[in-house]
Amino acid sequence: PQTIQNQIGGRIEGWFVSEGQEVKKGDTILLISETSQSYFDPQLSERLKEQLEAKRGSEQAAAQKMTATQAQIGALNRGLDFQLVSAENKVQQSINYVQSDSADLVAVRQFFRVSQARLERYEQGFKDGLFSLTDIETRRMNVQNDQAKLIAQENKLNSSKQGLLNARIELDNIRAKYQESLAKAQSDMGSALSGKASAQGDIAKLRNEIANVSFRQGLYAVRAPQDGYIIKTFKAGLGENIKDGESVATLQPKNPLVAAEIYVDAMDVPLIAENKNVRVQFEGWPSVQFSGWPSVAVGTFAGQVFSIDRAASADGTYRVLVKQMDPVPTDDEPWPVQLRQGSGVFGRVILNSVPVWYEIWRQLNGFPPSLEREPKEDKN
Repeated sequence: PQTIQNQIGGRIEGWFVSEGQEVKKGDTILLISETSQSYFDPQLSERLKEQLEAKRGSEQAAAQKMTATQAQIGALNRGLDFQLVSAENKVQQSINYVQSDSADLVAVRQFFRVSQARLERYEQGFKDGLFSLTDIETRRMNVQNDQAKLIAQENKLNSSKQGLLNARIELDNIRAKYQESLAKAQSDMGSALSGKASAQGDIAKLRNEIANVSFRQGLYAVRAPQDGYIIKTFKAGLGENIKDGESVATLQPKNPLVAAEIYVDAMDVPLIAENKNVRVQFEGWPSVQFSGWPSVAVGTFAGQVFSIDRAASADGTYRVLVKQMDPVPTDDEPWPVQLRQGSGVFGRVILNSVPVWYEIWRQLNGFPPSLEREPKEDKN
């Protein structure tokens, strides 16, 4: 027989079998209800499914945010390319202005030096009486104009240099602003990715909880694991609490492998080997057996040794398991179907066949039984 255990704890709500009743595999033995506060809600599965749908919405929102952020990063990259091209062109244009103004300044400065040298010669010629006062004044006026042009060109060059500096600052500002915007977008992308991963983890957890709840609800009915008979129930009343793994009933399989358990003395163990024939006598079945003469036995049944214990029992005897011969000999009968576990049994292991006179002579002289061969030890 085997015991039937409930896998979860609970309170007994109803019994569907009684002791001695035959059951089929899958038949309900008893019904239990929840005693754990975590599962009191009768709509727990539906509420968990609602949470699952909400988490799926969060996952979709996070995925959409990731898509939008990725598009934003792409737009930033494209915008940066255009702005960088414009700013770099402006820087190059400012460089060209500086180079052009520098060349113009060199030319104006050289022209001013020539004007100064020419004025000095005119001053000397005026002293020598070669030029008139009007010529000197005209030359002086030209030198002043050339000096004004020189100052204006120097100012223009300084303005061009300032424009170049401003263009480079603007280029750096564009890059810095892009890095800031890109860092923010990447941070948003990381947050969205983290949110999606968190939602996926919660979804997996909720799916597991839903599966566990569904499986647990299927355990409210304790069912028979195989065909058989209910021998005994351990909890009789309704409303009793039972723990998880607690035995609730004993089940006798309907078609068990029946074996007879006999015990032999240690001195007889060497005479017994596996597959030896045995004549079995059951309590409640009248029988007549003559020692050493199995062919005239009445009320005994054919058996066969299939297991011998390797170690002795507490009283020094060895247990021998005997099964029904398969097939049953034609001149014999199968074991009675009315046999119950624990029925008394007496077995006689059959040794070699010898003449009656030899057996009488052996008994009178106290000789051991004859064996065809010594039992071989199991090498494994």
